[in-house]
Amino acid sequence: MREEVTSFDFSTYLALAKDRVELALDASLGPEQPEKLREAMRYSLLAGGKRLRPILCLAACELTGGDSEKAIPTAVAIEMIHTMSLIHDDLPAMDNDDLRRGSPTNHKVYGDAIAILAGDALLTRAFEMVSLRTKGVSAERLLRVVGELSLVSGAPGLVGGQVVDLECEGKDVDLNTLEYIHIHKTGALLKASVICGAIIGGANDELLEALRIYAKSIGLAFQIIDDILDVTSSSEVLGKTAGKDLIADKTTYPKLLGLEKSRDRANELVQRAKKVLNPWKENASPLLSLADFIISRDR
Repeated sequence: MREEVTSFDFSTYLALAKDRVELALDASLGPEQPEKLREAMRYSLLAGGKRLRPILCLAACELTGGDSEKAIPTAVAIEMIHTMSLIHDDLPAMDNDDLRRGSPTNHKVYGDAIAILAGDALLTRAFEMVSLRTKGVSAERLLRVVGELSLVSGAPGLVGGQVVDLECEGKDVDLNTLEYIHIHKTGALLKASVICGAIIGGANDELLEALRIYAKSIGLAFQIIDDILDVTSSSEVLGKTAGKDLIADKTTYPKLLGLEKSRDRANELVQRAKKVLNPWKENASPLLSLADFIISRDR
């Protein structure tokens, strides 16, 4: 009798993984004082979203054969760093945005000062999650994770990318500079999500190198799709202000390459990401499906 091959149910996987992340995020902020700061932290951290970064972290851990439950604190930490970057990016001194995930941005609700401090508190809580709340993972692996997160959240990653992004507003920017910005902002945190999960799971050097290529490719593809959606979608669908890159006179992929070539570039990157995981494809269904999800999303 021929054995039937069951295809991977990505929709179910995604829904279950997101539920795990949401529960962990909700439990990560206790009844600490001052209450206003806690409220501001929870307001942005629990505002919804795709939760793509923590899910990538869990999926990478699973690919190594590791226990993804042990990666939950790191997955939460990554979402905290991501949320911090959104709070700070939305500030009047940065991108000056009023809408995030379909709701008023943090500074619109709590004021600039509390928004800045809420972001600071989330960033430092992220390192607490990894170093103090992770159980059953060796100190050596946790130190490597702390190192990865330190790099991505500082000058070599998010902060450096944001500085170049701000400096390039209203200027002619070439493709290399644009990719530098995206690799050091969106791409850096997506890469850290994958690599940190793999480190916790005990990935060897060969798999880690493949995952770095995978993560860099999907990170750039993700931002290209973001640039496209900023032009083609609405604020209601995106949950954030559509067309803001045009208003700020920022260089984007559609501006440099046009919509069709931008989509082609995103597709090429995703195919590259999937190809590099071929040696592990039997266990890589979540990561392969997440790569496809990145270029098929509408928000």
